[in-house]
Amino acid sequence: MAADRRNLLQAMILVGGSLLTAATPAGSADSGPIAIAVVDIGYVDTSGEVRDQRQEHAARIARFSDTLRSDLEHSGKFRIVTLRCDPTPCAATDPTAELLARAREAGAKLVLVGGIHKQSTLIQWAKVQALDVDADRLVLDKLLTFRGDSDEAWERAEAFVAREVAALAPSP
Repeated sequence: MAADRRNLLQAMILVGGSLLTAATPAGSADSGPIAIAVVDIGYVDTSGEVRDQRQEHAARIARFSDTLRSDLEHSGKFRIVTLRCDPTPCAATDPTAELLARAREAGAKLVLVGGIHKQSTLIQWAKVQALDVDADRLVLDKLLTFRGDSDEAWERAEAFVAREVAALAPSP
């Protein structure tokens, strides 16, 4: 568990947040919604707050991941596919090569991974990356910060991420 948190934290801080390329994923132009796999977002809390918030955060992370999938699908630009990582669900801390292999098996053109790091009571970081499965390249790499640890703060962060990912695809 500690190694997973360390890996997620390292992955989140390695690269600054910038859109690397806004290119459409390989082979997706004019072929309908892009098949995308959205791996459940990971979470690390190093805030040191006394109150145990694990259940609240687990619920928010699940809602963030589910709402992100829903928002992407409702954009009309994406079709959500599910990765099969046995015996446990795929995770943001899984090796990239493993996620890409599972994505190919599922027919995904993009894989979206990420995590949230709660640094303090007021500051959280969200790192999201989208990988083009066919080209084996990063097409989105964002590091953003959001203030607060409330449902509203998490909802705003998710909506921002959904808009950024949707910008990768042409309009339907």
